[in-house]
Amino acid sequence: MCEIPTIDMIKTGQNIVRLRKAAGLSVKDLQDIFGFTTPQAIYKWQHGTTMPTLDNLVVLASALNVHVDDILVLSDNVPLLQEVDYIKSQML
Repeated sequence: MCEIPTIDMIKTGQNIVRLRKAAGLSVKDLQDIFGFTTPQAIYKWQHGTTMPTLDNLVVLASALNVHVDDILVLSDNVPLLQEVDYIKSQML
C-alpha cells in the first residue's frame, strides 16, 4: 500500500512568501487582487495557519505566474507532480 501524500502547510506558506517576493508582489498587492478587505487571509496562508481554498489557490498561481503544483509543498518535500507520477507508476 502506498502512503497518501500530505501538504506541509508551514513549508507551503514559506513557499508562498518566496514566490510572492519573486513575482515582485506585496501582501497588499495580493489583497487587492483577491478583493479582500484585510490581508489576514494572506498572512494566514504565509504562516501556514490555513491554506487557500482551491479557487483562491488557482488565482494565487495565476497572480504569481506559476502552476498550482509549484505552490504546494508535500510533507516529504517531494514536488507534487513527482509524487503523482510515482503513485501512478505504482498503480500499473
